[in-house]
Amino acid sequence: MKRICQLLVISILSLCLPDTSAAHSFDLQKNQVVTLEQIIADLSGVQAVFVGETHDQQPHHDAQLQIVRELHDTGVEVAIGLEMFRRDGQTDLDRWVAGEIDEAEFEDIFSQHWSDWLLYRDIFVYARNNEIPMLGLNIERDIVNQVAQNGFSSLSEPQREILPLAACRVSDTYRDFIRRALNGHSHDGSEFEHFCEAQILWDASMAANLGAYLKQSPQQTVVVLAGNGHSWKHGIPEQLARFGDYTSRVLLPEVPGRIDRHHSSADEADYLLQGVEMGPLH
Repeated sequence: MKRICQLLVISILSLCLPDTSAAHSFDLQKNQVVTLEQIIADLSGVQAVFVGETHDQQPHHDAQLQIVRELHDTGVEVAIGLEMFRRDGQTDLDRWVAGEIDEAEFEDIFSQHWSDWLLYRDIFVYARNNEIPMLGLNIERDIVNQVAQNGFSSLSEPQREILPLAACRVSDTYRDFIRRALNGHSHDGSEFEHFCEAQILWDASMAANLGAYLKQSPQQTVVVLAGNGHSWKHGIPEQLARFGDYTSRVLLPEVPGRIDRHHSSADEADYLLQGVEMGPLH
């Protein structure tokens, strides 16, 4: 059980993916190589764009910024959704974008939500300089950890009332993914169900926060920056359907031999970002 909580803390379902700054990518829907320009043209017409990351890989964040910049330069009304900021930090995010907080003060605020400010700094500065809204999507990690240990039913009634239901009613594909994430550790019924419920709660909560924003701002394209295990189609995107009929796309960097044109399908992502080196495993 301790191992499961550790896995959650470092986003165990965040697949280890490589640098996403490749000059070309692979379209899993059309089964062909496409250019960045073609991708941006496609993304411009949807409401939610999920760009995965391995959290400690700077090239992944550079690629995320590139997607945001390209969409913004094309004239798309862009917002940025963040796994690395809780919803209760929205006021501070708004003040940052409005230029009301200097970087030193905001770096301290950021550290209360996430780590490694320098890896994300360019994205936050670009948003500030261009007045691009930033959205805190995450929930308290203590809640996720409690569900992982004891299940959704262990939460208090007031907690359950304000959170989306996190029952482990998922596809075989999703169950297989979670079992792989457990990586050979105990797979007994209650442990697996609690682990599954925790991940569903995590994804569904971020999806609920994203859906609430999209409902108020349907004209915007929100680029969601999140770990790859949250960004794949059966993560936040699948949960987003519970809160509205929103169009979306998923971009994941390629992992040769694991997530590539030979081992992945359009059921997992729309685009694989290619031509990059593997980062260190988490």
